[in-house]
Amino acid sequence: MAAVESTSMSLMQSEEPLKLSDLLDRGWKLYEEVDTTNDPIAATHIQVKIKRGITQLEVATRMVAQLDLFSRNEDLEEVATTDLKYLMLPAFLGALTMKQVNLAKRLDHVQIARCYFLDFLKRCKEYNISKFELPKTIENSADIPEEESANGPPKPPDLIAMATVRAAKIDRYKQRKDTEAKLSEIKAAVDSGQADDEIVRNFYLLNVRKWIAVALEEIESIDQEMEILTRMDVLKQSSAEPLHSKRPPMKPFILTRDAVQARVFGAGYPSLPTMSVDDWYEQHRKKNALPDQGIPRSAEDFDAEEREQEEKEKRVENDDEEALQKARDWDNWKDTHRRGYGNRKNMG
Repeated sequence: MAAVESTSMSLMQSEEPLKLSDLLDRGWKLYEEVDTTNDPIAATHIQVKIKRGITQLEVATRMVAQLDLFSRNEDLEEVATTDLKYLMLPAFLGALTMKQVNLAKRLDHVQIARCYFLDFLKRCKEYNISKFELPKTIENSADIPEEESANGPPKPPDLIAMATVRAAKIDRYKQRKDTEAKLSEIKAAVDSGQADDEIVRNFYLLNVRKWIAVALEEIESIDQEMEILTRMDVLKQSSAEPLHSKRPPMKPFILTRDAVQARVFGAGYPSLPTMSVDDWYEQHRKKNALPDQGIPRSAEDFDAEEREQEEKEKRVENDDEEALQKARDWDNWKDTHRRGYGNRKNMG
């Protein structure tokens, strides 16, 4: 994108200052080229055109604001025919902004585009160019989930409201198709410069009405995309947080049903400690670490077991008679009994 910005700035600097009408016409033409191209939208030369169009339309917008072409105190009939086309400036800016493909700035781009489209719709609403309902602002739409969560569980969908929205979409689609058909009929006459003032005025008003339908559809899709992008950012932030400290590893052991099985398994697998279910439950109950209590064993408990095992080994090394005798008996028993002796559970 840096290459795109430098290229567009160099192109702007190499050109002479343009008139307001030229800026709008060039921005309009660049939008149509980008919108109808068969090349990938992410292609460098397409992104250069998008950036150049945005830059020219931004300059035109500042000039319109300085000239004070539009006022809330005037009616649509008072607006000059040559000035009507400048109503579409924010619509073109919103459409071009939506075509930028910088994923790192996608959320910023859709928010900016929404502001452009909403500004365009507000101006059209002030002049009563067409009948439509203004979309909710981002602040109002963001407050709705908080209010619903505060009042309890979300309410079921309003079927009547959904049907009304669907009917409005169908009506807008029909109006847009009808408007485009009328535009195609008079566009050639306007482009040739042979159309009178009434036809030119009607041409610009039809374009404005077409863009009203486009802006309403774009804002609906933007709101859905913003919700997805916001959730993705939340997931990225939560995944970037450091993980909780890991619990100390548990020593392996064989869990048996009763004490008899514990002795049998202990004889067959001397490398693993054994205990019955009752012993396991009693041990965890004393330490207040039963599974239903949700309290994991602490590292001190594991250290105590290790110290106890080390003490047994030390007693054997220090010629403790009782420990030595147990160790010798165990070795003698292993010499006369093969591994797994007495384990009836694993028989075929």
